[in-house]
Amino acid sequence: MGFRLSKIYTRTGDKGETGLGDGRRVGKDHPRVEAIGEVDTLNSQLGLLLAGCAEDGRLSEVVEALAPCQHRLFDLGGELAMPAYQALNAAEVQRLEQVIDDWNEELGPLENFILPAGSTLIAQAHVCRSLARSAERRCQHLNAVEPLEGVGLAYINRLSDLLFVAARLIARRQGIAEILWQAAPRP
Repeated sequence: MGFRLSKIYTRTGDKGETGLGDGRRVGKDHPRVEAIGEVDTLNSQLGLLLAGCAEDGRLSEVVEALAPCQHRLFDLGGELAMPAYQALNAAEVQRLEQVIDDWNEELGPLENFILPAGSTLIAQAHVCRSLARSAERRCQHLNAVEPLEGVGLAYINRLSDLLFVAARLIARRQGIAEILWQAAPRP
């Protein structure tokens, strides 16, 4: 990468616009900027999850599987900021699918709805999952306005699935029973 930020503030966005990697200026509420922002939020929360998992030796495989996702989310942000740039590839989606399959084999089928609860790390994995879904919705909205190339949409979709399974695996590794949803009593 040749371009480095030498100054953090530029004042060019003070009136509600920002620059994209291709030189265009768009409103900070443009669907592309909204998608970039949601991916960034997810990446930040994923960093929090990874920091917590790194403190628990039982969760090293979760860290190993999810740590590369922070880099790929940064790649996705780059793709969103520079529409002609393509960084993600189908192998990344396949990697996520393989991890999901491996973990699901151990966990077995889900027979009840579960709540995002049980421990801080389980809940944080679900926060990341829900943010991945939000980022996916923002990317889908952008795709309807400006079609996206590449596998970014598939990647973010699969990542949300992986985060759901990661929450279940964290519960298993921590020895915490999943908190099952209990329907409200019928009147």
